[in-house]
Amino acid sequence: MIFSTVRGIGSLLKPRTYNTPIDEAAKGDTKILSVSWNQDWSGFIVGTERGFNVYSCNPIKQSINRETHKSGFKIVEMLFLSNLFALVGNGYSNSEYPPTKVFIWNDHTNSCFCELGFKSHVLAVKLRREHIVVVLETSVYVYSFNNLKVLALIETVVNPRGLCCVSQVEAKAVLACPGLHPGQVQVHDLRRNIVKIIKAHDSDIVCMSLTLDGSLLATASTKGTLIRIFNSLDGTLLQEFRRGMERAEIYSVAISSNLKWVAASSEKGTLHVFHLRPDILSSPKNINRSSSLPLLRGILPMYSYGNERSFAQFSLPVSTKFMVGFGVENTVLLVGIDGSFRRCRFDEGGEMVELEHKCFFSLTQTDDAVVVM
Repeated sequence: MIFSTVRGIGSLLKPRTYNTPIDEAAKGDTKILSVSWNQDWSGFIVGTERGFNVYSCNPIKQSINRETHKSGFKIVEMLFLSNLFALVGNGYSNSEYPPTKVFIWNDHTNSCFCELGFKSHVLAVKLRREHIVVVLETSVYVYSFNNLKVLALIETVVNPRGLCCVSQVEAKAVLACPGLHPGQVQVHDLRRNIVKIIKAHDSDIVCMSLTLDGSLLATASTKGTLIRIFNSLDGTLLQEFRRGMERAEIYSVAISSNLKWVAASSEKGTLHVFHLRPDILSSPKNINRSSSLPLLRGILPMYSYGNERSFAQFSLPVSTKFMVGFGVENTVLLVGIDGSFRRCRFDEGGEMVELEHKCFFSLTQTDDAVVVM
């Protein structure tokens, strides 16, 4: 890390001189650089060439519009539905927000809470109420939100996707990121300073997700055929799902907050929802008992503990990257890099029912106040 400073950026919303030409298509249509969910899928944030927009989901509506300048953000993260955001510039040479800096912006005061600078490009940022996590190509920095001190520096294998996920329950501080070898995941208990190494796949990890309490970890590799669920505390493989037989890039994986479902989107244009087995998730006792599963695999029939097919499916445009989350009452939520929002129901299994499909850029801004953290 080069530096960390605290300074105001009240001018963030003012237009700036911009020497890089903008094509005609970008003038009429807002180009999306990134889309990401907040921690509980109650909202999402969209980074564009001109700024960023924030949306809440129940119902879907625009909460904040900050597209008043031409220096956009390739990485945008939000802390639940609060006024705090992490911003990383899109990399133009004349930008005041370069790809090597992270700005934590307080929208309530229209100022920068802190600025973190690095020697290489920032690939991802994750937020907890207590921590700021910054992902570089071969390392992960963990900062205290209160005093900006570096609490941990984690070395990883080359991580071009910026893979990292963190728990959100206040009593637990769990972080998962790639290990030092391909297919490996390292899980850090930040409070107890304990590290668990999980050999999740034979090939590189392409996607990972933790539950809010950090107890379960979902992973997928570059093969894209299997999704695996682990007990993040001891590394036990609890369940394995088959997305398909052909290779595919998995864009997003999510575990529902009620610990019943896992959803995954991929480049094949199919959304899959899988059913988590209740016998290994209903209580800590059952989760501990599941640690015997690897031993039972050699004794019991393969259909009992082999990979399982999806419970429900939905077809999506193949050309669009979708990020998946969960709504209420057996609904799954999708936000696409094409500017679309979808809400689908999967009560009966099989083909899902689409309940809602909107272009989120067409939504008008509301006057709803966000939470001040």
